[in-house]
Order: sequence, then structure tokens, then C-alpha cells
Amino acid sequence: MPKRPFRYENDTAAIPHIRSIAVNRPPVLPSRPLRPNRFQPQRRDILRALALTGAAGLAACGGNSRGNAGAPPGLSAAAGMGQVFVTDRRVKVSGTPEVSLQVRDWQRPGNTGPTIVLLAGLGGNARCFDSLAPALAARSRVVAISRRGYGLSDKPRPVKTATRYYEVETLSSDLKAVLDELGLLRVVLGGHSIAGNELTHFAGHHPERVRGLIYLDTSFDYTKDGDRGGEELPMNRLLDEPKAGAADSRSLQAAIAFSRRKTKNWWPALEANLRDAVEVRTDGSVRMNTPDDVETAVDTAAHGYSPDYKAVRAPSLVVTTLPADNRDLFPWLELPLDAKTEKDAADYLRIFRRARITDSNRLVEALHTPNRLTLDNCCHTDFLMEREAEVLRAIQFMTWA
Repeated sequence: MPKRPFRYENDTAAIPHIRSIAVNRPPVLPSRPLRPNRFQPQRRDILRALALTGAAGLAACGGNSRGNAGAPPGLSAAAGMGQVFVTDRRVKVSGTPEVSLQVRDWQRPGNTGPTIVLLAGLGGNARCFDSLAPALAARSRVVAISRRGYGLSDKPRPVKTATRYYEVETLSSDLKAVLDELGLLRVVLGGHSIAGNELTHFAGHHPERVRGLIYLDTSFDYTKDGDRGGEELPMNRLLDEPKAGAADSRSLQAAIAFSRRKTKNWWPALEANLRDAVEVRTDGSVRMNTPDDVETAVDTAAHGYSPDYKAVRAPSLVVTTLPADNRDLFPWLELPLDAKTEKDAADYLRIFRRARITDSNRLVEALHTPNRLTLDNCCHTDFLMEREAEVLRAIQFMTWA
């Protein structure tokens, strides 16, 4: 007897989903210190496109993998998951320019589930999935990839055009190269935020390689504006994401402290992602290891790509997050709020939710899928950690025919 569609929407079922958010450009500071945390949405441009990173934690079901005497050579056992082992690899995907990608590969002997490949959002890297991946690895082999330009992957500088080497088509080709190198013929693809573009492009061009798709709080189309219902977003500088100052780059601990101030909950995976995203210099100060022009190239290419869902045939699951309060959307706000800021935040939240719900509905309709999970009272940044059990249950519910 076939499974019924997975559909869980808390108290939001009657409300149409969001679409857009972009992140402000980083402040120009000496030695290119820290950009705004890409795990946090830039509220001012929310209605442009959901351009945030992927985030998942190492906390609840895994964590930093530790060496284990029983692990096969080159592998380490993921804490708390029995005999789930993770291998760190570098996979060459291009010769001109030469590009190799950071790949983390979780396996457990005897698993019979489909292989799941996870892609992070803007600014994220493979460490984003250090919690969800080992949890999924109880049944399936799980592979997480840092796209070119991020984490420990190579970062070719764009030349001739602003987006060269970082177009969605190129990122999709990188994905195919990794699958080919690992001998993965048919997989389930999961992507957070802008990685939805890569999922849609790859599934449309290589349908024979895709068993299923998991859209993790991504957008229908990053080139289109969200539904504001004719309202304007309130202008209030207190709602703007804090910008890093020189002091926030003086040490790794200072960078971590800065990121914690802007994050609803600080998880080990966020710290792991940050550690792979920065370069620690000889004087102890840090700077982002992704060059500004590479960051711009990925961002610009993602927001210039309009996906074609008509070519997608794989069964899909759409996961959407909805912020319910200031902690979900503006975690840096300090109480008590003045009357104007309290009203502006409430108005912003209402407009945000409307846009997000409308956009999610468009994505579900375009994919012709009955399978969706809507998570209320959480945020784009850390829902894969905070609500991991629900996400895991939704993914494992799918048959991935």
C-alpha cells in the first residue's frame, strides 16, 4: 500500500509561503575581516531572494567526528551514531581552471537506503550538515559537498565576466563530477536555500541520476520579487543585521562571539562552518577565505538564474520555515524595545511571513508535489538543528521511488 503524502504545516496551512532575502554586502574593512553572517538573512532586502546559507548542526545527532579505534583506516566514527563513519575527501571536478571540492562522506556498513547528497546555501560548506548527515546515515550513505568558492574547496577567481566559473550550470557540472568520481549512479539530492537552483538544474538535465529532491527552505525563483501585499517594509536601523567591525576579526573567538550575537541559537555546526570559512593569520586575526569577487559571483549568478521546473520528474519534498517572533527574525534585538521598533518589527515579520508562505506555495505547485513540511516558530539559519527530528522524519517518510 503506497504511503500517503507527507504534509505537516502546524498552524500555517491556511496561509499562502517566502521568497526573497538577500544579504547586504560586507562593510569594507582593513584586511577584509568578517562579512555579515551568511546564516542570517539580511532583512532589508528580504523580498529580493532567499540567498542564505545552509545550516545544520553537529550537535543533536552527531557533532565533530572523533577518531575511533574501531574505524576503518582514514575514517572516523560520528559520535553518538554507533558505527557511522565519516571520510573527508577532495574530489577534482575541473582541469581548466583546476578545481577540487571538499566532500564529507558518511557511511554505515549494511545500509540499504538511497544515497543522499547535501548541498549548502550561500556561504555554507559541507560542515553545515554535521548533525543531519550522521542522523540520516543510520539508513543511508550521506555525502555533503562544499561548492567551489567556499569552505575547503578551491576558489578560482572570476575573469572576463562577473560570474564566470560560478554559474548554476557550472555548479551543476561540479555536482555530476563528484557523483561520477564516487560512483554514485542515482541519488537523492538535498539543497538548502540557493542550492535549490542546483537541484532543479541537475534534476532537469540528468533525470536518470536523481531518485528524489529535498528543497530545504529554498525559493521558487530568486529573480522574482516576493509578495508584500502592496506594503512597504519598515525602515528602522535597529532591524538591520549588525555589521562586523575590526574588533570582530581580531581573533577566531572574537569572530565566533560576533556570530553568536546575531544567531538565534549557536550550534556546533555553525562554529564548524565558520572555522572552515575563515583563515586564521599569524597574528591570530581572521578573515573570510572566500574572496569578495567570488562571493559576488556566486550571489549574482544565483539571483540571475530562473529555474525550469517543467523538466523535473523526481518526487520532491519541500521544507519551509516561518519565523514567529523577533527571536526568529531579529535575534540581535535587545529588550526592551521602544514602541516604534516594536511596531516595525511586528510589521516586518508579518510581511516576511506572507511573502515566505506565498513563495513556498508556488514552489510546491511548480514541483507538483503533495509532500511538504512547514515549520513554524523557527528560522532559516538553524532550523536543521533546532527542528532536526521533524526534518529527519519527513525525509525518511519519503519512498524515493
